[in-house]
Amino acid sequence: MTDKNNIRLAIFAEGEIGFRAVEFVATKHPQHLKQVVLAKNSKIVERITALGVKREDLLFSDEIYGDAALERMRGLELDHLLLAWWPFIIKEPLISLPSRGVLNFHPSYLPYNRGKGYSFWTIVEDTPFGVTIHYVNEGIDAGDIAFQRRIDKSWEDNGGTLYYKAQDAMIDLFKSVYPRIVAGDIPRLPQEVDKGSFHYGKELDPASRIDLDKQYTARELLNLLRARTFSGYPACRFEDEGRVYEARIEIKELK
Repeated sequence: MTDKNNIRLAIFAEGEIGFRAVEFVATKHPQHLKQVVLAKNSKIVERITALGVKREDLLFSDEIYGDAALERMRGLELDHLLLAWWPFIIKEPLISLPSRGVLNFHPSYLPYNRGKGYSFWTIVEDTPFGVTIHYVNEGIDAGDIAFQRRIDKSWEDNGGTLYYKAQDAMIDLFKSVYPRIVAGDIPRLPQEVDKGSFHYGKELDPASRIDLDKQYTARELLNLLRARTFSGYPACRFEDEGRVYEARIEIKELK
């Protein structure tokens, strides 16, 4: 077991989940946090520095493979890198840098919905939904599973509601298993990737187009519409007589 008082972590953070992960460690366990890495032009820089992380102590995505950054991180003798909503695939030598591995936050119930578009595909393909913390290898979201939490979904859910449910569940899961992470008590369950699913981001828009001359079951069409219902983001689209339309849907259970 690792001495929980001497655990040394670096958090690669982006977005709301990245901020909340750093916030938790920086305020509850500041002795563990040795490095924060942010995306270039990150919008959470000011919020991170408000937690007490000095700007000069930050690293950014465009410099992490440089000799100076790698030497700096090696000097920290890190136990884990935590990827908290990190938008980039990491590669060697970063994967091998921490002594106890790299852990990634992924907003799906792996091995289902590896890759992008998790809140869309879980509805369209009717796959289990949830969040996962997994080890990172050279594959995409293919490393051993450490911790998971299942999230129930209903007809009232859409792409937007599942996105926010996943955010909350991910932070709750991280906080609940944090004592096990710092103690080195982390399971490793190999993924059965052949039984799961994987999607690239470029698949989302073509899959969201409705063909007016195609036959759909009512279930298929309703699922497609609600999967792309997410305020502030593009919806399903269809074309008729040279004009392009967007379509969203709201489903409410009658009590």
